[in-house]
Amino acid sequence: MSDVHVIDHPLVQHKLTLMRRKEVSTAEFRRLVREVSLLMAYEVLRDLPMDSIEIETPLEKMQAPILAGKKLCFVSILRAGNGILDGMLDLVPSARVGHIGLYRDPATLVPVEYYIKLPDDIAARQVVVVDPMLATGHSAAAAVARLKQAGAQKIKFVCLLTAPEGIKVFQEEHPDVPVYTASVDRQLNDHGYICPGLGDAGDRIYGTK
Repeated sequence: MSDVHVIDHPLVQHKLTLMRRKEVSTAEFRRLVREVSLLMAYEVLRDLPMDSIEIETPLEKMQAPILAGKKLCFVSILRAGNGILDGMLDLVPSARVGHIGLYRDPATLVPVEYYIKLPDDIAARQVVVVDPMLATGHSAAAAVARLKQAGAQKIKFVCLLTAPEGIKVFQEEHPDVPVYTASVDRQLNDHGYICPGLGDAGDRIYGTK
């Protein structure tokens, strides 16, 4: 089964609590998502491969660590994933970016792809898929399946919140893909929302409700 990593850094948990409050404004919510995403990126990317190069400081030459190859790609599941994407790009501005657009068919509840744009060399890159919620797990699983179809081999999934139901679905379909989250909440409600959750992340990021 895939690993589930709960990022329990005090700053992440504090900011997540602020985000959960229903009275938080759109601007404040958007800022908090960006900040939490940047903080989570430190943990998600802690195993990036390193190399060593010779540099010269103001005092002497030395061998210094540097990222090896910089083969990193963030893939946002539209539209809410872009809120997390912005914070991670603040930390790694040189990363390549891909997008996958999915919507849930209201009759069948099956995810339907309407847009995809990925770097040509996706197979050679560490791919980090971002979406604020892993709720039912179906959209996330469909997005990762599409990435594998495109050739991606090293994939991680990052979300702010998840629920046991979503983890179960995702792990059944992608046991090789680790999940990074700030919280595993109690459960889904009858409408597929995470409880206690924080509401619809896309609507709260963009002020559309």
